[in-house]
Amino acid sequence: MSHPHPELGAPPKLPKGGLRVTPLGGLGEIGRNMTVFEYGGRLLIVDCGVLFPEEEQPGIDLILPDFSSIRDRLDDIDGIVLTHGHEDHIGGVPYLLREKPDIPLIGSKLTLALIEAKLQEHRIRPYTLEVKEGHTERVGPFDCEFVAVNHSIPDALAVAIRTPAGMVVHTGDFKMDQLPLDRRLTDLPAFAKLGEEGIDLLLSDSTNSEVPGFVPPERDISDVLRQVFANAQKRIIVASFASHVHRIQQILDAAHEYGRRVAFVGRSMVRNMGIARELGYLKVPAGLVVDVKMLDDLPDDEVVLVCTGSQGEPMAALSRMANRDHQIRIVQGDTVILASSLIPGNENAVYRVINGLTRWGANVVHKGNAKVHVSGHASAGELLYFYNICKPRNLMPVHGEWRHLRANAELGALTGVPKDRIVIAEDGVVVDLVDGVAKIAGKVQAGYVYVDGLSVGDVTETHLKDRRILGDEGIISVFVVVDSSTGKTVGGPNIHARGSGIDDAAFQAVIPKIDEALAKSAQDGITEPHQLQQLVRRSVGKWVSDNYRRRPMILPVVVEV
Repeated sequence: MSHPHPELGAPPKLPKGGLRVTPLGGLGEIGRNMTVFEYGGRLLIVDCGVLFPEEEQPGIDLILPDFSSIRDRLDDIDGIVLTHGHEDHIGGVPYLLREKPDIPLIGSKLTLALIEAKLQEHRIRPYTLEVKEGHTERVGPFDCEFVAVNHSIPDALAVAIRTPAGMVVHTGDFKMDQLPLDRRLTDLPAFAKLGEEGIDLLLSDSTNSEVPGFVPPERDISDVLRQVFANAQKRIIVASFASHVHRIQQILDAAHEYGRRVAFVGRSMVRNMGIARELGYLKVPAGLVVDVKMLDDLPDDEVVLVCTGSQGEPMAALSRMANRDHQIRIVQGDTVILASSLIPGNENAVYRVINGLTRWGANVVHKGNAKVHVSGHASAGELLYFYNICKPRNLMPVHGEWRHLRANAELGALTGVPKDRIVIAEDGVVVDLVDGVAKIAGKVQAGYVYVDGLSVGDVTETHLKDRRILGDEGIISVFVVVDSSTGKTVGGPNIHARGSGIDDAAFQAVIPKIDEALAKSAQDGITEPHQLQQLVRRSVGKWVSDNYRRRPMILPVVVEV
């Protein structure tokens, strides 16, 4: 198995007749999925998603793929194929279209409806091309054939990309539910046909590759939900992804069966379920869904609220309910269902929400104590089955952390893919398919691009480090006035602390040390303000470290008069 090395340099010019594959997100992480294909000087992008921030990225709203490697080639992009409508696959599209709004978007009906609604908020009117499973579309030099796959959102597609360099199949996210609620199976006969034609490179979803066996059917959840509904004494509050139409359908069916009314809470949930209902993907009995304002007029045992926040997102409805910062107040006897998986890295945030809800008397039902979630990604048994059908000549695991990519590569090797034809890459690592062989050719920039409010890319790792220090250790400001000609102190030092846990009065002990250091520097002829600021920072920093074993941010201000 080939794998990247830190010392990889920029890739050479793509050999004539070769196909270049550059993942800009989704490898070594769960989210931010984006892959760029290049043939004959033209580019095709598959997916453009976002990654959600973790605790060590304070203040960040979203994390985007790095567009810098294609920024000067936007005119070469023939289209963006969107495999399905989850945020980690479409959330970055508005930010790419800001740079070139007329790049065509290609996807299924529901996927395009979800991205169009999102783009409307960004005031972008995209050019779209709706496709279905079985369709073939020519996009520049790329012949794209679309194949139905089953996932945790309707209308998901895999794409087979044909060029003279060979055929590449990108699975998107998929699983093999044999009893899907919408009766739309992963099209194994179509994949078998592609396998017989010859798949030169298969890019395969790795998210569940460590999990043995097969994913249980989505419909298995229905019986558990009915049991929860039958036992619930007061309100039922369900937290789910705002795009999980199948899961919401089962909630609606259970609510209808037990005589409850349903209200959607949260802008994205209201928007997405409205789209799914309008397009016929969500079947809603008449009178079942009501406006949240009407719930006050209904008895508690006739109410179901469906909201976002299943991953512990601090600003989502469920987190705010747990913190008593929402108009909906959790009371003793409410039932809360977290109908989703735990995305790696979100565990602490989710359990914090569960504890908060439990504190107010809610009965919290989650994956840990009831079968209220099944995954949307193929497990190891399904992947083995899939590889035996597809018989790829080269395999490139995608969509997953390093452990998932490795496990997926091992599965491919077990089914007969030669180990030297299995490429484990990471974001930015360039893979060239030349003469039927996929090999790593180099690396391009593919770092994190942070969205913070209206700012895109302005926040750097240095800024985040500063924020972490401020959050963990606090800040100490030191104000000193010095004589511009002699460098001697004529005012201050005045010291104030915030969040450091050190009382301002305690700093009287360090003032003589600052005065002494500044007097010595004046004797040495040092008068430059920046040097004096560094001197003050070192003096205060050493004193705080020696006396408190802390490392707060120290902001010295030296003013000359």
